[in-house]
Amino acid sequence: MNANVENHASPESSGGNTPKHSPAITNKDHPFLEGLNSHQHQLLSDCAIHAHFEPDETIFREGDPANRFYLIQKGRVALEVRNKDHGCNLIQTVRAGEGLGWSWLFPPCFWHFDARALEPTEALFIQGKILREECEADHHLGYELTKRLAAVMLRRLQATRRQLLKLNEDPLAKPA
Repeated sequence: MNANVENHASPESSGGNTPKHSPAITNKDHPFLEGLNSHQHQLLSDCAIHAHFEPDETIFREGDPANRFYLIQKGRVALEVRNKDHGCNLIQTVRAGEGLGWSWLFPPCFWHFDARALEPTEALFIQGKILREECEADHHLGYELTKRLAAVMLRRLQATRRQLLKLNEDPLAKPA
């Protein structure tokens, strides 16, 4: 991954310290943040980094450690699963205003899909390890994030179901 990150912190090394120059984030930055209180916003701001991905740039790969999630602000991201018979199958296209990645919250914290930018993409990169620790200490924050991530998981399951139904209709068809 070669994401351009505003404060030059490497996303792969995000399992450690809070970035030095975290952006202040507000409800206007992403729909996922609506309804959080000021303390919760501050915790997310402390874990946030602005990131940019070029078209076809890999954001994460299935099986790699999941130590972050993204709030997509601009662009589109393909969420794919590798299939030895058909290459990569598209599960869902994640768009601006949506969240990407929930595996950071649930041990053993490994990605279950590949994510790849389809066009220039801007996102808030949220450091999952630090935020997971905050969720353990602040159960109100943990509950709020779990409710929001459960909605992301439900959309992902529905997208996967639609893809499976398409494959069952035409077993030779490759998902678009």
